[in-house]
Amino acid sequence: LFPRPDPAMLQAIVINSAGGITGGDSFAMTARAEAKAALSLTTQAAERAYRAQPGQVANLRNTLAVDSGATLHWLPQETILYDGCALRRRLSVDLAQDASLLLVEPLVFGRVSMGETLRDARFADNITIRRDGHPIFADAVRLSGDIHAQLAGTATAGGNCAMASLIYAAPDAEALLAPLRALLPASAGASLIRDGVLYARLLAPDSYILRQSLVPIIARLHGAAPPKTWML
Repeated sequence: LFPRPDPAMLQAIVINSAGGITGGDSFAMTARAEAKAALSLTTQAAERAYRAQPGQVANLRNTLAVDSGATLHWLPQETILYDGCALRRRLSVDLAQDASLLLVEPLVFGRVSMGETLRDARFADNITIRRDGHPIFADAVRLSGDIHAQLAGTATAGGNCAMASLIYAAPDAEALLAPLRALLPASAGASLIRDGVLYARLLAPDSYILRQSLVPIIARLHGAAPPKTWML
């Protein structure tokens, strides 16, 4: 869906008519920002990965391309994992040499306010970004079994139940490192992992507190408030 036009950037809202993902489901989406275009992509609500039947896995594949001189902001709302889920997710981005990207992926390991914990779940996640065909970023997360216990470790999440990954790939990435760090909570970190690529990972006790951190960060890097659906 395309809501009211933004003069600076075309906004698109991806709709998942299934209302959630469970084992055996397979979803795929492809989007492209053509030369010199500016495109912002978000979702209508948080995505939900529900309990799967034994032996079944849900697959979600998003493929993005950003052509010469174009900008793409990938700003989906949270993916919420439920106990018993089995989700395999992959995000691939191909950038032209002079393209720009802002990518934010929030993830919630059970809704704390509802007393939910992930005692038996499976989650596999891959994010890959290439510029001119050359890899500039790759990240993989694999969690299986008692995820709640795994996240309790000091070397994992310190008991936090919400996480977000943020990648900013643009010529001004280095100049934005200090302003980004100034907005981060104590449970987050940001680094310039290579020329023109800024990466941050945020942890929070729950999705509400995670959003409190993400909203001003997105506003700073996006150049405007997050998409309207984030604020409803």
